Amino acid sequence: MVRRHELSDEQWNVIKSLIPGKKSDPGRTGRNNRLFINAVLFVLKTGIPWEDLPGRYGKPNSVWKRYDRWCSRGVWERIFLAIGESGLTDELQEVQIDSTSIKAHPVASTGRRLADEKKKTLTNDAALAVLVAD
Repeated sequence: MVRRHELSDEQWNVIKSLIPGKKSDPGRTGRNNRLFINAVLFVLKTGIPWEDLPGRYGKPNSVWKRYDRWCSRGVWERIFLAIGESGLTDELQEVQIDSTSIKAHPVASTGRRLADEKKKTLTNDAALAVLVAD
């Protein structure tokens, strides 16, 4: 049974020879390469944080570390090019490869203060005076 966010058999057959960690490769063999790729696709397609990855995919930190290693080696580019050339990209149209979130310091919303400038908070009387003046 193929789940909604996982590779089809056709897509898997196109890319399985491109994946490092096969039995024929030197070094450590990946336990289940297809499950790993499905885990990454699940995160990329749903937009969930890595730590919310369902347990059926394994430990989230292990999946992320392997994903990061593959990013630095260019494995994902080869995989997506192969799938694109095969014409089996319909299900992968909405994959979000980069998700960036930036936290802003509270001062960012009010502008930068000078070093000797104090933040001025209005007392109730001063706030009322401003409202009445308008």
